[in-house]
Amino acid sequence: MAPDFTLPGATSAGVLATPVQLSALRGKTVVLAFFPKARTSGCTVQMKTYRDQYATLFGGGKDVTLLAISTDADSTLASWAKDEAFPFTFLSDVDGTVGKQYGAFNPKSSMDNRVLLVIAPDGKVSYVASPFREVDPTSYSILGAELKKAAGA
Repeated sequence: MAPDFTLPGATSAGVLATPVQLSALRGKTVVLAFFPKARTSGCTVQMKTYRDQYATLFGGGKDVTLLAISTDADSTLASWAKDEAFPFTFLSDVDGTVGKQYGAFNPKSSMDNRVLLVIAPDGKVSYVASPFREVDPTSYSILGAELKKAAGA
């Protein structure tokens, strides 16, 4: 089972008034995309690819909930989401607590490594990519196949 957590979030509309709790998303397929730092080159490639493939890869958010997680402040994530028109939710794990729970946190850099997990509707982790290779197009094809598998398609 995926460990439950609650984190402050942000979207392109700004910082969320209510934190996001993973267990509240039970019944949906959820992608946890841990990444090192907003506005850095590799992370920008990854998030822009998610944005550009949002309709096909994540069903426009109807079929899959994408949660992009870093140690950045929620205000930083909101600003980046607005500037790039990212259509998904970012979560702020400033102290790395959730990253530690999922094996993504790197204590040497005090940031998360690029790790991606798919959580099936039953709450179980069904796929882990560690590291997720953001510049390799096949990473996104594999993710798409894993999302279909998690949804029972």
